[in-house]
Amino acid sequence: MLKSLIVHISQTMLLMLALNAIALADEPPAWLKQTVSTSLPTYGKDVHAVVLHDESRKTIEDDGKIKTTSWWAVKILSREGRGYARASESYNTGSSKVKDMRAWLIRPNGQTVSYGKKETMDMALADNDVYNDSRLRVISATDDVEPGCVFGYEIITEEREVFSQFLWFFQQGSPVLMSRLTVSLPPNWRADALTFNHAKIEPQISGNSYTWELRNLQPIEPEPASPRMSKLVAHIAVNVFPPESKTTMLRGFASWKDVSRYASELNDPQSGFNDAMAAKARELTASAKTEFEKIQAIGRHAQNVNYISIQIDVGRGGGYRPHSAVDVFAKNYGDCKDKANLMRAMLKSLGIESYPVIIYSGDPHRVQPEWPSPQQFNHAIIAVKVSDATDAATVIKHPTLGRLLIFDPTDDDTPVGDLPDHEQGSFALVAAGEAGDLVKMPVTPPEANRMERTVEAVLGADGSLKATINERSYGQAAVEERRLFKRAARPQYQKYIERWITQTAPAANVLKAEPADSSQAGQFMLDVEFSSPGYAKTMRDKLLVFKPAIVSRRSSVFLTETKRTHPIVLEAEAYKETVKIKLPDGFEVDELPDAAELNQPFGNYAVTYEVKDGYLIFRRSLVLKPSVIPVEQYTAVRSFFSMILGAEQAPVVLARK
Repeated sequence: MLKSLIVHISQTMLLMLALNAIALADEPPAWLKQTVSTSLPTYGKDVHAVVLHDESRKTIEDDGKIKTTSWWAVKILSREGRGYARASESYNTGSSKVKDMRAWLIRPNGQTVSYGKKETMDMALADNDVYNDSRLRVISATDDVEPGCVFGYEIITEEREVFSQFLWFFQQGSPVLMSRLTVSLPPNWRADALTFNHAKIEPQISGNSYTWELRNLQPIEPEPASPRMSKLVAHIAVNVFPPESKTTMLRGFASWKDVSRYASELNDPQSGFNDAMAAKARELTASAKTEFEKIQAIGRHAQNVNYISIQIDVGRGGGYRPHSAVDVFAKNYGDCKDKANLMRAMLKSLGIESYPVIIYSGDPHRVQPEWPSPQQFNHAIIAVKVSDATDAATVIKHPTLGRLLIFDPTDDDTPVGDLPDHEQGSFALVAAGEAGDLVKMPVTPPEANRMERTVEAVLGADGSLKATINERSYGQAAVEERRLFKRAARPQYQKYIERWITQTAPAANVLKAEPADSSQAGQFMLDVEFSSPGYAKTMRDKLLVFKPAIVSRRSSVFLTETKRTHPIVLEAEAYKETVKIKLPDGFEVDELPDAAELNQPFGNYAVTYEVKDGYLIFRRSLVLKPSVIPVEQYTAVRSFFSMILGAEQAPVVLARK
């Protein structure tokens, strides 16, 4: 009996000890508890969360293995900030793993909630790929969080990286109290870093460890027509250098020619062709009379290849290597680098030389030329070597390779001879071995991307309006219209046209909307007929008041704030419109706005009015150059757009005779 009691007591004590150990394991770590008492500066109402602690320590071993431990804590200030209560870590199944991932939520009353394996989700990093080695682990506490909560996590990862380079962003836009990166290296290794969007950040060096740190970073508030966050937030690009005598899996780049050699090593062996590909290339170009027409035909074929991405061995550079052009041709699918590589192979079968171009798609200002690294890019296009006989707006002159026609085979809305606007003017790498280098992509003139519109309208004595609109868009202006038309079902497209018309003509009834696309000619056409029963306002049955700018330009630039923090980014735009309005019998023009002309280095605008043979003829034109304008010149930019807005809101007054 006594023995049984002793055994029972021992088991109970062991169970209690185990439960205590579990409780301690679920307790937030000391560093996270300390953040709860941190006093915060006063922030504006638009700040919904503040990062209290953002730290990462990378330990690099001799064989190139990297162990990373990350700590992160955020305080939620409002319900809108609940989305910040989330931990995520990406990894590649073949080259890295998440060793540990835990998170905690500390409520304002001190109560804590812990999250571990049971609360962790594992998902594909890219949901539009058929297969991708890259995956994402996520812990979300958004359903548990309330204002005043502190959410934090710890993550430990191990990986075998390809490159001896990495980026560290000290913030993502929200305010940050402390952000720190530490890199620990083997003996005789060294590290340095380039600093962007901040004065140079010198590391604290202790033995073989380098630490970069910033504190008290203010929130970066979004503004219209401002640069992307990558051009606003402080970040560093770290380069790690092993001893010259050391052989390692990590690959570094001292120059863009190094990156070109690396990209060529991955691309060139994949660009071969077989007899079937050569026959298809000859078939596609059978009726082509010029070099440009041959490139057009092959370009159209590459655009029509189904976009499907299969990313294998991403962690060891597979994400930069295209699949064999022979396989892509046979299967008729591939991603951006596969499409560019296929086009390259088919051109080669015709005796036309070309090169892969690695570019960042989505922000022409993102790539930093000071940092040679393939990690700055997310897309692949092509540069085709052409003779003087080929003349196109997207031809550049390379100092070594000669005349190159730049084309994106993935963008099936942009024909050969044009380039997506989000790639124009960006830095991109032409991968041509020793001859390759970082070059500036071409910029097509605004006039090549113009919209021309004519409006014929009849104004009734009761204020009713009947109008016919004929629009012709070219270049990237046509691409914008084409994408909207192709990606929307016809009823949705009709509703879009109706919303556009009723913005300036309330209660309008769209009678006809006829789009017509001529993609290879780089043109899009739209004809619209509508009526608006009360377009002009009647006053005491003696006056009619209306705006001659019957429909909007569909411009996205609105700069009305009196103060500004960031530079102004303007995209190219060219627009010309003529409106001819038949005035009602028995009325004459009583008040007519003044003509105006605005000229600035970044753009020109003009508006005129003319009354002739019973018609009011209203003309307006706008040309904007792609520009990044310093914030110190904001007053001039704001005044330019304010005057445009005023001119287009100005009414015409008719008086009964």
